[in-house]
Amino acid sequence: MTTQPSQSAQIQLQHPAAAVTGRYIGAQTGARPRPKAEQANFTALVEDHSKDLFRYAYRLCGNHHTAQDLVQDSLLRAWRSFGQLQDPAASRGWLKTIVRRENARRFERIQPQETELSDLTLVAPGKDYDTSTEAFVLRQALQDLAPEYREPLLLQVLHGCSQQEIAERLGLTSAGVGTRLFRARQKLRGALGELG
Repeated sequence: MTTQPSQSAQIQLQHPAAAVTGRYIGAQTGARPRPKAEQANFTALVEDHSKDLFRYAYRLCGNHHTAQDLVQDSLLRAWRSFGQLQDPAASRGWLKTIVRRENARRFERIQPQETELSDLTLVAPGKDYDTSTEAFVLRQALQDLAPEYREPLLLQVLHGCSQQEIAERLGLTSAGVGTRLFRARQKLRGALGELG
């Protein structure tokens, strides 16, 4: 069971706005100098959401230091693309999406070690497969979804694809993918509500 970090542990996180908007990071990354108003807006955004981002990152990885790194890396990415944020009201979701994708990138960097099959001792599969009733009901509800709803939902939830990436993969418009994702969740909620 993982526990939430204490309030003092969260404060030990280097202030993200200072790390991202400071001269050192900008000089290191070759980022263009930003207007003071843009820096102030980003600093305010970070101050408003940094604790939530840390808690979210901690839930994703379960490790205090990794969560700190995730938040720092995510805020650096957010700073680099801050000009692309069109709706400041959507900033929380935008930042959480960056944290989630940064967490996924952590696993992309892992290079699995190859081994010879003859060196392996084959054993019966363990209890890695969730055999609970809830997991069975969820798998069944997903299987019962029509493929045009199931595929975009799984691409987003399991593979972390954005709506635009899903649209490109499936040859649909972004709005069409949004509609399918909405309907998939709606149908899944209905199926789980009827079964639960």
